[in-house]
Amino acid sequence: MNFAINVPNFGTFGQPRLLAELAREAEEAGWDGFFIWDHIDPGPDVVEPTTDPWIALAAMAMTTSTIKLGAMVTPIPRRRPTKLAREIVALDHLSHGRVILGLGIGTDRRKEYSRFGETTDSKAHAEMLDEALEILTGLWSGEPFSYRGKHYQLQDLQFLPKPVQQPRIPIWIAGTWPYKKPFQRAAQWDGITPIRRDRAFVAEDYREISAYIQTYRTSKAPFDIIASGQTTGIYAQDRSVLTPYAEAGVTWWQESLDWQTSIELARILIHQGPPHL
Repeated sequence: MNFAINVPNFGTFGQPRLLAELAREAEEAGWDGFFIWDHIDPGPDVVEPTTDPWIALAAMAMTTSTIKLGAMVTPIPRRRPTKLAREIVALDHLSHGRVILGLGIGTDRRKEYSRFGETTDSKAHAEMLDEALEILTGLWSGEPFSYRGKHYQLQDLQFLPKPVQQPRIPIWIAGTWPYKKPFQRAAQWDGITPIRRDRAFVAEDYREISAYIQTYRTSKAPFDIIASGQTTGIYAQDRSVLTPYAEAGVTWWQESLDWQTSIELARILIHQGPPHL
């Protein structure tokens, strides 16, 4: 199992220079990844400093050399896929091939669609996600590319350079369990970031997710399943909690910090290093 830090891009962590420092410290402490949220605005009831995730990730790439980096997750209907394609490849080159792209449709829980005059239709958002995935991989090919879909149309484009990572940059898809369509989609890519609204996940949920993904998986390439939570720093206790997750198929554990977590506490958690199984 790999271990990552996961923080918001607003509130305590809404400063790109601070995120770059924390990513460097996490790498030095032995963490495998450092992932940040992708929000334009934290919501009408939360007025907090907010940073652009791609600027922050670029800064993080420049202060680290081994740790994986990415936004978990980017709601693609809020982004232009052509611009995102450029940003991700630039970050991939800047980091020497350490970026992971997390994608989903997002929600309007923080009013990041409705307050910006965007549709809140989840069906339309899912269509946009599927089209954007075709566009991203088409543009990453480095070959001439055109596309005509319901939501996006492109003509005679050729994006260079190609990504450092081949055959392409890893893509993790987000989905709310137990709704099945997002997990069918994720099975065609490189990983799944499951979300659950009705209750907290337990290890057995991930066993069910892993089995369901495998029924739709057509590639023999490795597939990542991502879980999130908080550990204690007490070796025996964390081992007893995390071992069932690893046995259920979880490959990444994200240590999730809240937007109100103090910098002092964040540094304590980061410096104690990841759990060990």
